[in-house]
Amino acid sequence: MDAGLPRQQYRSMSTRCCIVGGGPAGMMLGYLLGRAGVDVIVLEKHADFFRDFRGDTVHPSTLQVMDELGLIDDFLKIPHDKLQKLEGYFGKTRLRIADISRTGAKYPFIAFMPQWDFLNFLRDKGRRFPSLRVMMSTEATGLIHDGDKVTGVHATDANGAIDINADLTVACDGRHSIIRPSAGLEIEEIGAPMDVLWFRAGKTAETESILARIEAGKMMVTLDRGTYWQCAYVITKGQYDTVRAKGLESFRSDVVSLAPILKSGIADVKSWDDVKLLTVAVNRLKRWTRPGLLCIGDAAHAMSPVGGVGVNIAVQDAVAAANILAAKLARGAVSEDDLAAVQRRREFPMRVTQAMQVIIQNNIVRAALNPGSGSFKPPLFARIINAVPWLQGLTARFIAVGVRPEHVHSSEASDKKYGHLEFP
Repeated sequence: MDAGLPRQQYRSMSTRCCIVGGGPAGMMLGYLLGRAGVDVIVLEKHADFFRDFRGDTVHPSTLQVMDELGLIDDFLKIPHDKLQKLEGYFGKTRLRIADISRTGAKYPFIAFMPQWDFLNFLRDKGRRFPSLRVMMSTEATGLIHDGDKVTGVHATDANGAIDINADLTVACDGRHSIIRPSAGLEIEEIGAPMDVLWFRAGKTAETESILARIEAGKMMVTLDRGTYWQCAYVITKGQYDTVRAKGLESFRSDVVSLAPILKSGIADVKSWDDVKLLTVAVNRLKRWTRPGLLCIGDAAHAMSPVGGVGVNIAVQDAVAAANILAAKLARGAVSEDDLAAVQRRREFPMRVTQAMQVIIQNNIVRAALNPGSGSFKPPLFARIINAVPWLQGLTARFIAVGVRPEHVHSSEASDKKYGHLEFP
């Protein structure tokens, strides 16, 4: 510890499991472990969950998990929009590339819901578990080691430094994780040809079910959020300064040329402060574990925005981790092999998903961002999918349900384990 800090500022506490990061992976794992009676702390560095332009897609696989937890009825009371059919303009040709109604999923739609509502819902529902504690405004700054073993987390909150000792630390702190470099975990970079500019455009009564819009040298995704359009303008990686140098009016003109429906709403983009740069990264850890440490979600594998699957892959990681670890954590510490079992379970679905994302990046996104000449022609496979409806169910299943979806097998602790509590 830093000898320069007053001694009274040093505090410590102990828990069975400390989860770093209150995103989808962290909050879902915290909920599941608290539900199983495991003493668990979730650290979230911000005072609330409100972040602009975070992933807002809740796929059928995640809705199924909420159903298995008995939460689905309350969850679907949260205001949300639904998407079943994924369609796009490839040049001037309109094609349907996925139809979620054909997947056989119990909840055959993607729910668009602000991520802060999703996370607040899990936190509120988790309050009934006395073994779960969510510590807001508490930032992890590094790992505590005992030799080669990770034994907890150094953190800071409003009252200063605090050490949280834990039998297991789980890094859920995203693609910019401070935990994985602190653990010396090696990252395999896969790369992406694009970055994304996120912005909102105003919306009145107009509506359109088009998701993707591609012209030669230009690509954009538009999501109808009921009261506004959420837009992702795709640019060649590293070209943000070039786009910005052309001026805001040029940018707005390009947007409207791709999506005329945004003509009236684009006035909401008043300055570059209204446009957020998402630097796209696709990577994965070669090893997700150290003794006493597990990484899941984006901390273990940053996903491309292609398909909007990042939130749902993170939730699947959390469900698998709880299935494998919860009962053992309730009894005591877990072994290195227990942690490695989580990676073994989740690595195949993650690798297949990333591989498909890379194929789309290389064969559609890269081609779309190449100015070339003439109009953009839809690729053959997109035309085949559009012509054969049952294929739209296959593509939808890959996007919306995923590869080998997880189901909740971890147990809920008995009322006796919770103790005598009265819940509102």
